[in-house]
Amino acid sequence: MTWAEADYVEYLQQERRLFAWVMQRHGGLSPDESEAAALEQYPYEPSDAPFRGLVFHDEAWHWAMLAIHGDRYWADHPEFAQASAEYRALG
Repeated sequence: MTWAEADYVEYLQQERRLFAWVMQRHGGLSPDESEAAALEQYPYEPSDAPFRGLVFHDEAWHWAMLAIHGDRYWADHPEFAQASAEYRALG
């Protein structure tokens, strides 16, 4: 997919915000730690990066749950298999 720069940056910021929220709410990280984790998970990729935005193929909820609970979180913690209503309200 080709991203217009403004669209990419807006989506990147939204995913960072959602990831940080999950890491703080469900992972017990402080606001600063959750923001740092979001920046690490969602680094800015230049427009000529070959797979720019590939991380967007799954939503922030999924990536955060993987970071918190590991592989197969959906089987070990079925209550987190779907994003919470609270998370959905943020988007």
